[in-house]
Amino acid sequence: MSDLASAVATYGLVAAILALSHAPLGAYLAHVFTTDRHLRVEKGIYRLVGVNPDSEQRWSSYAMGIVAFSVVSVLGLWALVLGQDHLPFANDRHQGVDGALNTAVSFVANTNWQSYGGESGATHLVQMLGLTVQNFVSAAVGLAVAVALVRGIARHDTDRIGNFWVDLVRGSLRVLLPIAFVGALLLLFGGVIQNLAQPQTIATVGGGQQVLQGGPVASQEVIKLLGTNGGGFFNANSAHPFENPNAVTNVIEILLVLLIPFALPRMYGILVGDRKQGWAVLALMGVLFTVGWAVTLTSELALAGTAQGALEGKELRFGIPGSVIFGTATTGTSTGAVNSMHDSYSPLGGGMYMLNMLLGEISPGGVGTGLYSALVIVVITVFIAGLMVGRTPELLGKQIGRREITCAALFILVMPALVLAGTGVSVVLPTALESLNNSGPHGLSEIMYAYTSGANNNGSAFAGLAADTPWYNLTIAFAMFAGRLLPITFALALAGSLAAQPRRAVTAGTMPTHTPMFAGLLVGIAVIIAGLTFFPALALGPIAEATL
Repeated sequence: MSDLASAVATYGLVAAILALSHAPLGAYLAHVFTTDRHLRVEKGIYRLVGVNPDSEQRWSSYAMGIVAFSVVSVLGLWALVLGQDHLPFANDRHQGVDGALNTAVSFVANTNWQSYGGESGATHLVQMLGLTVQNFVSAAVGLAVAVALVRGIARHDTDRIGNFWVDLVRGSLRVLLPIAFVGALLLLFGGVIQNLAQPQTIATVGGGQQVLQGGPVASQEVIKLLGTNGGGFFNANSAHPFENPNAVTNVIEILLVLLIPFALPRMYGILVGDRKQGWAVLALMGVLFTVGWAVTLTSELALAGTAQGALEGKELRFGIPGSVIFGTATTGTSTGAVNSMHDSYSPLGGGMYMLNMLLGEISPGGVGTGLYSALVIVVITVFIAGLMVGRTPELLGKQIGRREITCAALFILVMPALVLAGTGVSVVLPTALESLNNSGPHGLSEIMYAYTSGANNNGSAFAGLAADTPWYNLTIAFAMFAGRLLPITFALALAGSLAAQPRRAVTAGTMPTHTPMFAGLLVGIAVIIAGLTFFPALALGPIAEATL
């Protein structure tokens, strides 16, 4: 089978399974966050932390809960990483103060940017008690924010948008944990390892020595993907055969990444009482994902026919088809997992991966983050379309006025400010430039990709940048933390503003927000926002490299 046929077949298989799971999983998600019934284990957690599960919060209290939870999580994980050599399973693995802080912020912010080598920078205890736990709860935080924003759109005449602690617990226990359990079993059957073995030195056939690392890999691998986290147990991430042994596990891992993000539009349609609204958001995600995959695949296949080839940085067991769809899935979501080295892609292919993130990761985006980012684009599109046709901008009976568009505008400005400021300072700072392995346009791409990955809470890297330095550890940590909490705050403020409004009756003059024309406008606005913001920088990086 040719690479093109294999790529199309893989895409078709993934799309078919996602289509089959879309409706039932979306309906289940809607049930989880609307039912009044609390499970017994949930009641025990609420009593332990002193939360009244039947009370609801204003948007400001909801946001403060997330900020407080995130700060405490960062401090706790930071202390755990710094002290890992003095705890059980210690094996001479350590990180510096700035590196440990970067790791703590990274996993709490659902970024999983790793400036350390996975198997050399974290003990089994840190992997299980610190990193894996944060993979669950950081994903649940994103899911909670998405649900809160949907409530703000669906409700009216209220200042309450839900209870963060209830949403966090339900997302973790009812959504992520059961799917992760099944997914971990599938990965184990596929050959992913799961043990508590310490490193073993073995003699190779050639007479040398090699160290084989063991560890609880499958349990972290499944949630790193399902929660759109991305941090690998091993430095090679999902290119490592212990994490991703074969083509079957590769497809399973792609499905884990995309499963929840592509089901969330269905939940949105159910909760707002109009499933067609969910179809419009799903169309936005699906079109952007498909175009990104097609462009990258075309570029890599074209390079394969040249003297350079296209297999540098790719595993032969995945080839071009399995590598491209994996990379498209992880950069289109907030997942830093890689099964190939993005630094080795063609200029257009690597640039497309960067653009997937610069679009705000809405194709389909991370667990929760994709939906609430897409809904912000919906708000902006409604506002622009209303001005274009001379109608009052309304979304499901809610007016998009000054307060709403201000929240949406601030939301979309955070990431570009962090990316462009971090990149701009780094390209003129000698200390930062010393970390580059490439000069010229590709060197600029390496730096810009790093800050794009951090500010978008993705976590993947171009790998040509030696980022484990105080400058990059601290500045990327700031980009990750601000890139996580500031957009969340603005999204929740938008939810509170919409929830407080009365619902206006739909009339003949109300602009529909569920039609194919509106979905097309959504795609256009998303591309225009990214293009106007980043085209000059992209022109100096991947575009310039492609024309050389």
